[in-house]
Amino acid sequence: MRNKIVEFRNVSFRYGEEQPWVLKNCSFEIYENEAIAIIGHNGSGKSTIAKLMNGLLFPQQGEIVINGRAVTNDSIWDIRKDVGMVFQNPDNQFVGTTVQDDVAFGMENRGVNRNEMIRRIEETLSAVGMQEYRLIEPHKLSGGQKQRVAIASVLAIFPDVLILDEATAMLDPRGRADIMKTVTSVKEERNLSLITITHDLQEVVQAERVIVMNEGEIWDEAAPRDLFAKKADLRHIGLDIPFVAALSDELRKAGIPINHEALNHEELLEELWTSYSTM
Repeated sequence: MRNKIVEFRNVSFRYGEEQPWVLKNCSFEIYENEAIAIIGHNGSGKSTIAKLMNGLLFPQQGEIVINGRAVTNDSIWDIRKDVGMVFQNPDNQFVGTTVQDDVAFGMENRGVNRNEMIRRIEETLSAVGMQEYRLIEPHKLSGGQKQRVAIASVLAIFPDVLILDEATAMLDPRGRADIMKTVTSVKEERNLSLITITHDLQEVVQAERVIVMNEGEIWDEAAPRDLFAKKADLRHIGLDIPFVAALSDELRKAGIPINHEALNHEELLEELWTSYSTM
């Protein structure tokens, strides 16, 4: 049984007393070493959830608990040691004049000793494939390289939870795939809880569980396979479905038996092979 690492308890939030509620009475739990995707249309509240987890915002109602501690003004700095966050635009996170300076910044703020800092810089840059760029100025890097450095900077503080808030949105498909492969590898190595806030359906299908937001409320929580079986309902709230899932439906309409919900091309090919081999 995995331990709870994030708990939202009837959380509501709005950006001002006269503004509408962005989140309405949201409750959910995330467990250690779990991979979660949070999806929803623009304005559904998913990025607000990320900022609340990291203590960048505080709820007007309800309670957020990270590693057994309530998120408050008094606990905020301890919470941020446990929760690392990577944003959509890595330029917003750079503070150092070189790649290694940037990775060192968070550790310096936490009083990590020099020898340990050097070890972590080497380890995290190696993990994201950027050790050869340690003396390069961040602004000279490509978009994908910048995002790798931003991830290394967060990993260097050894968080228990890693949040990617649309962190791959500015990358091309290959760049997105490379970043997610790196992050997944580090997650398994360190037993991180990974929370991916994304519009990319390929990232969604890699999660263990998906939280769907709609108009500030939790619309559904399900495994990807179960969620994408609800195609009509998802389209009704303005969300897309993976191409493979849509193709599976068209094949069924054409009389080809597809018995299980395929999440990727390999699974669909296996379904087709099974169908034709039994005909």
